[in-house]
Amino acid sequence: MAKTQLNVRVDEGTAQVARERATARGMSVNRYIEELVRQDAGEVGHTFVEAAGDFMKQYEALFAEEFGAEREGGTREGRR
Repeated sequence: MAKTQLNVRVDEGTAQVARERATARGMSVNRYIEELVRQDAGEVGHTFVEAAGDFMKQYEALFAEEFGAEREGGTREGRR
């Protein structure tokens, strides 16, 4: 993915906090801020939800077979 330079002005206190947080996480300030923006935009959560949805689609038949009757308020044969 191509990178674009973005210049942002913040007060020194905010800059210092960004440096400290990035260092504590073992990453650059650029990477730290990039991750904050992605989290705020929901990209991280969206990716997780997409992966969970794909997983459920892939195993939907197995889940329905195993848990379908119980979810509908019934019981599976042999289970009480």
